[in-house]
Amino acid sequence: MRNPTLHELLHAFTNDAAMRLSLATADGDEIPFEVVESEPARIRARDRGRVPLYCYRPLTGAFIRSHLGLLVGLPTYAPAARALESCAGLSAYLRARAEARVPDGSRERADAALRCFLARVFAERSEFGFDDERFKRAYEELERSLYDGCSFVEVVAELRGIVLDADTQELTLAEGLSLARPESLTDPPPETEWDRAGAHEREPGPLVLLVQRTAAEAAEAAEEQDLAPVRRARGRFRRVVTALRLFDRGACAIGHVGFTRVDGGPWAPVAIGAGGRSAPPIRIDAGSEDELRAFCNLISRRLPPPAPDDSGAGEVPWALGRYELGCERQRALEALSDHLLALRALLEPEGPASGRLAQRLAVICAPVGERAALAERTAHAIALERAVIAGLAPAAAPATALVEELSEHLRAILRDVLCGHLDDGLCHLADELLAAAGASVPASV
Repeated sequence: MRNPTLHELLHAFTNDAAMRLSLATADGDEIPFEVVESEPARIRARDRGRVPLYCYRPLTGAFIRSHLGLLVGLPTYAPAARALESCAGLSAYLRARAEARVPDGSRERADAALRCFLARVFAERSEFGFDDERFKRAYEELERSLYDGCSFVEVVAELRGIVLDADTQELTLAEGLSLARPESLTDPPPETEWDRAGAHEREPGPLVLLVQRTAAEAAEAAEEQDLAPVRRARGRFRRVVTALRLFDRGACAIGHVGFTRVDGGPWAPVAIGAGGRSAPPIRIDAGSEDELRAFCNLISRRLPPPAPDDSGAGEVPWALGRYELGCERQRALEALSDHLLALRALLEPEGPASGRLAQRLAVICAPVGERAALAERTAHAIALERAVIAGLAPAAAPATALVEELSEHLRAILRDVLCGHLDDGLCHLADELLAAAGASVPASV
């Protein structure tokens, strides 16, 4: 078995489909039949000169096709379809199953493959009870088509600062990419390996892993530790962390060391992440999983590809990079300059000597009655940065709270710009709002 997650999702869906189709037949829906000549009887009849015998063959494929509306509504349908959608060999499987037309869209191909897979599991049966042996044969046939000539590469990394819903074992985010508990993997890296990789960094609570599963050419998968799937995993994991940091208030980070394996072989350690500071975790309950999945895909589409020399990206990507640098500092006060630099890139292109940051931030982020107070706190944060640079030790708790508030306003602005709720011409917007308000927000000090 090369793709244990796909196996589990298809197993769960086939079980549910078997029960739903059994209910349909129990309610009176009849499976169509065709009359065919029995092969053994045909041979005997030919040899002995007798009239051949015929038998009835159930057309389970046609029955499944006519009941697709019932199956699509099953809770296990969408996860199974998403897992198949990420597989590059679906066209080969559909051709092997003699489909008259291979759809162009990836989701349409996944839907057709699910239908063909069910038809294969229940082929020529008049009842829909789940049969492990039939499922195993159908799944092995599917994997041969999907991964012929390829190796299956898994890359996993510890994701800190995330708490999954108690009933969620694996949360699929995109093609071949998911958040998962270790127990949802087949033969995961032992917890002792994670402890050895970063025991001094581990936080209490159950492990949550970032998982990438991809099919790769055998030569590509045989590269050493910097193999192409691992390089792709680093980039994809980084974008997931970016999306999670923008999704909700909290802090998350990737562990420094992850693991990879090819075709279910032994796990090998690989360098993955950059770490980050401790903070209240981001909790992903079951009701927000679809929202998170959509948000991660949106952010992935809206973020520009990284420039080789980090030049020419523009103010928003640069500010996002500074925001993330601040998230990865070990202490909140160390993040203050990163977050102020990001806000200045977005709201104060004239430079800090203009003194416009506090007003513009307040008019964009605070209700009318709270703008003066936010402008004052922003001015205090600017003064706090000067004190930190000078080596003066401020009171820890108030200073940390001020930095966290500034970070939250920056996160909200970046999220709204990347989601399209705010234009990236933030200075123009802020100045228009200030003019409409009669410049009632006090200037920074």
